[in-house]
Amino acid sequence: MRDIRHDPGMRRGEWAGRLDDIRRASPHGVVRVADLSAEGISGSAISQRCTADGPWQRLLPGVVLMHNGQPTPQQRSAAALLYCGPEALLTGRAALHEHGFGAGTTGEVHVLVPHHRQRVSTGFVLVERTTRLPEPLYRNDFACAPPARATLDVARRLRSLDAVRALVSEVVQRERIQPAALSRELEAGSRRGSALPRIVLDEVAANVHSVAEARAREVAAASGLPDMLFNPSIHAADGRFIARPDGWFDDVAMAWEIDSLNWHLRADDYAATVKRRARLQSCGIVVYSVIPRQLTEEPARVLSELRAHHALAASRPRPDVHVRS
Repeated sequence: MRDIRHDPGMRRGEWAGRLDDIRRASPHGVVRVADLSAEGISGSAISQRCTADGPWQRLLPGVVLMHNGQPTPQQRSAAALLYCGPEALLTGRAALHEHGFGAGTTGEVHVLVPHHRQRVSTGFVLVERTTRLPEPLYRNDFACAPPARATLDVARRLRSLDAVRALVSEVVQRERIQPAALSRELEAGSRRGSALPRIVLDEVAANVHSVAEARAREVAAASGLPDMLFNPSIHAADGRFIARPDGWFDDVAMAWEIDSLNWHLRADDYAATVKRRARLQSCGIVVYSVIPRQLTEEPARVLSELRAHHALAASRPRPDVHVRS
């Protein structure tokens, strides 16, 4: 192959110098073909460097990555924004990653563009034209949709209720996105794809914090028992804090604990669970415990045991403990 540093009309030193300038101006190593051309690098030189055994590669139409290895999530995001134009914003999982949620995606990169912008989805880029283009938030030099918009843009495309639950639980539990902001975004956006997010936000309003708790809520609703509270703060008569169980039947002072295996992988976490349970039981509180898998694989058994524990709690005098906000 011809050494393309000998591009007609450009001396070797000039070629190298311009490449250095371009790399400095492209921190992710991603650049538009138009910008390369503006620097005097010919189309033939670009094409030769983007061959199968060349040092560059074309990521998207008109966008080049200045190395031939696997692009990183950040390089994919940079390429998507260059492809879509100056008003484009990252949303979905790519934006959530820049906001500090989850790992960088190797799947599609979801980008919002103004409705008048004529760009189509291609390769790994999902282009959404919108009349509701939000003000960009800049994270790591990327223009991103706000966290609530990015979350709902993911949730509207999920087809599993548990997948939506897991997504919303992550962003809400880390206390970076308020449920009220998600609800406002849901109401402001399209109704398309809103059914599952609406169910999950109703669960969040009931203080449900996880997929397992959401399933427990379904079991409790089918039990015929009084309404169960989620994650309440339980205190003794003297005001002393006892614990915050996953579920609580206040009529009989009964706690429902959902013991996640992930939570118990560390000895300190397991010890904390044992101490919390001991505090509950030492106050006369009946505790029913399950693991998340039982809620999926044995819901009938869990329902029967839940009723039995409630009956046991009802058979003894109710201890003097109370829920406090």
